[in-house]
Amino acid sequence: MKPRQIKEGIFWLGSIDWDRRLFDALIPLPDGTTYNAYLVHGKDKTVLLDTVDIPLVSEILEQLQGVEKIDFVVSHHAEPDHSGGVFAVLEKYPAAKAICTAKCKAMLMDRFEIPEDRFMTVDDGQTLDIGGRTLEFLHLPWVHWPETMATYLKEDKILFSCDLFGSHIAGTDLFVRDKPRVFEAAKRYFAEIMMPFSKLIAKHLERLAPYDIELIAPSHGSLYDEPSFIVDAYKKWVLGKPENLVVIPYVSMHGSTRMMVDILTDELVLRGVSVMRFDLSEVDIGKLAMALVDAATIVVATPTVLTGPHPKALYAVALANLIRPKARFASIIGSYGWGTKVVEQIAAALPNLKVEILPPVLGKGIPKKEEKAALAGLAEQIAKKHESL
Repeated sequence: MKPRQIKEGIFWLGSIDWDRRLFDALIPLPDGTTYNAYLVHGKDKTVLLDTVDIPLVSEILEQLQGVEKIDFVVSHHAEPDHSGGVFAVLEKYPAAKAICTAKCKAMLMDRFEIPEDRFMTVDDGQTLDIGGRTLEFLHLPWVHWPETMATYLKEDKILFSCDLFGSHIAGTDLFVRDKPRVFEAAKRYFAEIMMPFSKLIAKHLERLAPYDIELIAPSHGSLYDEPSFIVDAYKKWVLGKPENLVVIPYVSMHGSTRMMVDILTDELVLRGVSVMRFDLSEVDIGKLAMALVDAATIVVATPTVLTGPHPKALYAVALANLIRPKARFASIIGSYGWGTKVVEQIAAALPNLKVEILPPVLGKGIPKKEEKAALAGLAEQIAKKHESL
């Protein structure tokens, strides 16, 4: 992909990774992703903001063939999908310095063995005049690593936001044009990467509010020429109350647990509660994570395997504990043959969630009259709890 002009003297560089389907050996990428870098020319200095992932460094070097001088390479974040080309660019431009936070400098030295004298660390709020353009560096720790920062280009009112507001989505639209598609990708990205740090992100949103931002340029996905589109979404995801929604991740070995899920679903719907179900035998964990952004209640449904939860149910529980959704309630339903400890083990696996554990419903074999009544009672309790929200 050739460099693309954003404004006079400002260009998008980077790579569109159409075929990547897994990130960090964990996160599904159904739509691929992009690695965004930005070239900013001032009257006196030229700055490259971020690079690309390691396997694609040759692409950004080719894009820089006509650029005679780079004075600074800004590394917002040390993770290799952003910083994979920093070393190569510094080699190509021997007089260039890498600009980053002090924590990022240490990480880049550890990862890429970049000599210490090639760095210039910046404080929070520090500015750099490149001739008619001013860069302000904003430390945004835990978005989503401790060393992360963003850059505000004052005269052009552009926020180069690094991972904040990003989306894993490959496409040729430089700016957001297909809003529903980008919204879903951005929500998936938030759920999988940003949601564990919601409290800190809320503070960062407050910190950014006074800035006059006309364009948000993240490190992944489309650029936002209508910043309120993504900023308002983040405010809802971070600050909004949970919705009248129950998310049920489930696995069933012989059909009994699935029958319980069906009964609970019907009882909840009768009481005006929305339900999203995820069969863990073939689930896209990104879809589950997105649903957890809004859910008020999580009900884990699992059969018993050697007295404990099914491993795939434990995987879903571990995911929820990791990404820390704002759900207020949780419960466990399922079946067993001769004995079970699923309630104790699942409850113990959710230390990061500040949820009220509602009475579980467990039964031997297929659900009988008692279990059906208990599932109706659980649905009634959930509906009343949601009303209190």
